[in-house]
Amino acid sequence: MSEPATNFPLYLFHHGTNFRTYETMGAHPAAQNRKKGYLFRVWAPHAKSVSVVGDFNRWDKDANRMDRLVDGETFELFIPGLGQFDTYKYCIETKDGRFLYKADPYAFHAETPGADSSNASKLYDLSGFRWTDREYSKNRSHKNIYACPINIYEVNLLSWKRHDDGTPLSYRELATELVNYVRDMGYTHVEFMPVQEHPYDGSWGYQVTGYYAITSRLGTPHDFMALVDAFHAADIGVILDWVPAHFPKDEFGLYEFDGEPLYEPSQWDRKENRGWGTRKFDYGREEVVSFLISNAVFFFDVFHADGLRVDAVASMLYLDYDKRPGEWVPNIYGDNKNLEAVAFLRRLNEAVFGCFPDALMIAEESTAWPLVTRPTDVGGLGFNFKWNMGWMNDVLSYISTDPIYRQYNHNKLTFSMMYAFSENYILPVSHDEVVHGKASLISKMPGSYEDKFAGMRSFMGYMMSHPGKKLNFMGSEFGQFKEWNYKEGVEFFLEKYPLHAKLALMTKELNEFYKNTPALYEIEDSWDGFEWLAPNDADRNFLSYVRKDRKGNQIVVLVNFSGVDLHRYTLGIEKGKYRIVFNTDSVRYGGNGGMKKRIFTATKTPSHGKEYSIRFDLPKLTCVYLTKID
Repeated sequence: MSEPATNFPLYLFHHGTNFRTYETMGAHPAAQNRKKGYLFRVWAPHAKSVSVVGDFNRWDKDANRMDRLVDGETFELFIPGLGQFDTYKYCIETKDGRFLYKADPYAFHAETPGADSSNASKLYDLSGFRWTDREYSKNRSHKNIYACPINIYEVNLLSWKRHDDGTPLSYRELATELVNYVRDMGYTHVEFMPVQEHPYDGSWGYQVTGYYAITSRLGTPHDFMALVDAFHAADIGVILDWVPAHFPKDEFGLYEFDGEPLYEPSQWDRKENRGWGTRKFDYGREEVVSFLISNAVFFFDVFHADGLRVDAVASMLYLDYDKRPGEWVPNIYGDNKNLEAVAFLRRLNEAVFGCFPDALMIAEESTAWPLVTRPTDVGGLGFNFKWNMGWMNDVLSYISTDPIYRQYNHNKLTFSMMYAFSENYILPVSHDEVVHGKASLISKMPGSYEDKFAGMRSFMGYMMSHPGKKLNFMGSEFGQFKEWNYKEGVEFFLEKYPLHAKLALMTKELNEFYKNTPALYEIEDSWDGFEWLAPNDADRNFLSYVRKDRKGNQIVVLVNFSGVDLHRYTLGIEKGKYRIVFNTDSVRYGGNGGMKKRIFTATKTPSHGKEYSIRFDLPKLTCVYLTKID
């Protein structure tokens, strides 16, 4: 056995408190005896022996055997003469005499997946990229993200736009085309579906094999850094989907890495995620905790990410997730909570915010687990935002209903305000909702071709004014009718057609209006920023409320979700004069130009519990914003 170069990081690794394991584990440029090469270090406690194999030694498992360090669980070897992009794997001899050829769990680069790929790791030196985002980072650190506009454009990088031959744009190409598009459309953030290395395109990146390797399909890690840097130059934040809930059972990956369960639990009831055909992580194993939390920190530290959207949190929290009775064992208290996963998530968020106080940590959590976005010291999970899946499911169900029957589903519009301030929410209309037969967002809208666009415009007006930050999936911004297909690019050619082009224009101008109107984003955590005016007019599918900023400025929202115009509608409101500032029925956006009258003066006519009211005509499938001008 030999001593490691430094004992302390290894000690912390074994105690679940090394949150920068990527600095010492894996393969790193080094020099010994005046010879340059790479130093390899891998954790494989159950292994009988480990060697480094690759093209450089003709994959000879006996050529470069690693030394077992004094901890008895970690192996190390320096190999001179190796350089950038050299391929390698670890050959692990198991206790029962098998030889497993494994990719490096900490590799920074990998072979491009494909029919001819061996899924080997590649040596890569992450240093040397010249970032230009210091001013952006400084400005970000001074913002109160809860009181700032957040409007996210969700993107699958492999299928956003493609060349004529069907190949996707590279990171460097995206650094121009995607950045310019997102900036011009007025989004504040972009969210990438998982960009970590994964062998199967059809997993959309959610079955990760290389947690520290940006997928090589579109370029190198430095190329990806250039993409992030370009977004920051355009003052756009970058959020990455992150998958700590499960990993695939590919033989070259984390699956039974050293011949036995290692990254996954050994317990029969905990290791399998049968619904996805994957393995779960062992959150009770300190080395796995170090691996995962370091991975989260890695993307903030090395790739300058602004946030992580943590995938499938509910599957982590519950022992009985996707399981029938008899397929799971209760915890020590006799219930279904995964106590180790809960502790992990709290440690994760404490570690991330300890290093990056202005980070976005977003939970995709689909249940009513309490205090997801509350600090850990009061019993919360410590995230600062959570996807509002309840709102998403209710609203998408409502807008998919023919306006004739919407009156019977009016509560699906109003119920979200019963819990809107219980967490810090993001309102998502994500990729999951426009695939697998669910139809694209505009295709969910009932009625004629024109009605679908009107429905889309009114829905977007409603969504942008509802409490909570926003997220929409690519293609929705101009009304793509076809479901998302990971094998194809977004159908931007549709913008040649008038209604699609006008919807794109409305999206752009609505995004800008949102960013420039504090009443729509400044107070998202209390009733101080929201007031119902007409929540219960189900018979006419009408909804009205007020959004307010800290200075008392107001946006009055009127939404007609019915299939007929409202005539001479009387709405109770504060005394004053009001002006239309946004109208989804504008001819400019493809509407009919209803609401000819633009200024309304409240008269002393009681309605909806108010002493004063205004009267107006509101076209069908229309959302209108008013502002008080005196």
